[in-house]
Amino acid sequence: MKNLQQMQQMLKQVQQFQEQLQKQLDELEVQGSAGGGMVTVKMNGQKHLSEVHIEAEIFASRDLEMLQDLILVAVNDATRKVDEQLASQMGNLAGGFNLPGLT
Repeated sequence: MKNLQQMQQMLKQVQQFQEQLQKQLDELEVQGSAGGGMVTVKMNGQKHLSEVHIEAEIFASRDLEMLQDLILVAVNDATRKVDEQLASQMGNLAGGFNLPGLT
């Protein structure tokens, strides 16, 4: 009987952990940039782009390859920042996660 209660408590904690993590994913927004801010992107915790900004000066050079590279770098920068934020938040949430029998 005690094991069943522990299992129910553990499942409840897992569900709360999952809900907190999902809420943080929904609220997370990071910005990535490249070329000294010539290209910036915003990305949410689901790693979906919500905004792309390209300075008009880039078009004056007509360097398509450079523009493509800057967009790639900005997106990768934002992705790295999301990963860092998620790792930090997971650590913070998991720190309060108490599994009976494992501590």
